[in-house]
Amino acid sequence: MSGAAPALHRTVLRLHRTALACWALFVTAVLGGLGWLGGISAPHIRHLEATCTPVDNLCNIPYVGWVYGERLDNVASVIGYGFLAVAAYAGGALIGREMETGTAQLAWTQGVTPTRWLAAKLAVPALALTAGDGVLVAAFRWAWSPHRDLRPGDDWSFGGIFLARGPATPAYALCALAVGALTALLLRRALPALAVSLGATGLLHLVLARVRPYLWPRLTRTEPHAFELDDSAWQVAQGRTADGGYRAAYHPPSHFWPLHLSETGIVLAAAALATAAAFALVRRRTA
Repeated sequence: MSGAAPALHRTVLRLHRTALACWALFVTAVLGGLGWLGGISAPHIRHLEATCTPVDNLCNIPYVGWVYGERLDNVASVIGYGFLAVAAYAGGALIGREMETGTAQLAWTQGVTPTRWLAAKLAVPALALTAGDGVLVAAFRWAWSPHRDLRPGDDWSFGGIFLARGPATPAYALCALAVGALTALLLRRALPALAVSLGATGLLHLVLARVRPYLWPRLTRTEPHAFELDDSAWQVAQGRTADGGYRAAYHPPSHFWPLHLSETGIVLAAAALATAAAFALVRRRTA
């Protein structure tokens, strides 16, 4: 039995080599896009800023900067919301299909315990996802941080960018993997598990996105006259004071990490609960 675990991991790699190859291609493609944005597009915009004259009809820096920011936002969304695809894969193909076709039950009769089978099914993609997402987060931070001045306003609080700048990205992917496995074990059907896992992980994100401003204490500014916060602030509420003044509740950029890490912790806790429930379920059903 000592060689069963390595053999099982090799089997998982062989069965899902196409999915792992697609993941590697996805990571490579996103890295290429970020490399182009940070290494070519941004320096080109700065060159235009330095060489354009007021009479040059091609000198339209605000528009070019807006296009640059929009492209970077799109890449951030692909990175930050990729966990939905993970949920679909884990719920539909990774576990659900093997439960539906009886492949999992067959493996359990070949000297592989259900818990070891599930551990291998989760460990291999978890390592691939953590490594790939870690590289993508590092690359996104490299492309995003040095060129924030090229875009109108500071967008650190935007959904995709908020996730793509830190460990919340791999945390959501691991949570989606765990939720997908749990729903597949519960339903034992590929397509229903896919749909439920997508819905569950999407709902978790929507809830956390809604409560995100309250995961860390906000600052409040009051003035006797109407005012506008700096572009770098994330304004979450505004109104009037009892004496007729104006107030605004907001998060400064320094609150990014407390907010981000708080959300990451909640997502990892949900992932741990889903994983524990999946192992408890597979043990109970095979007892």
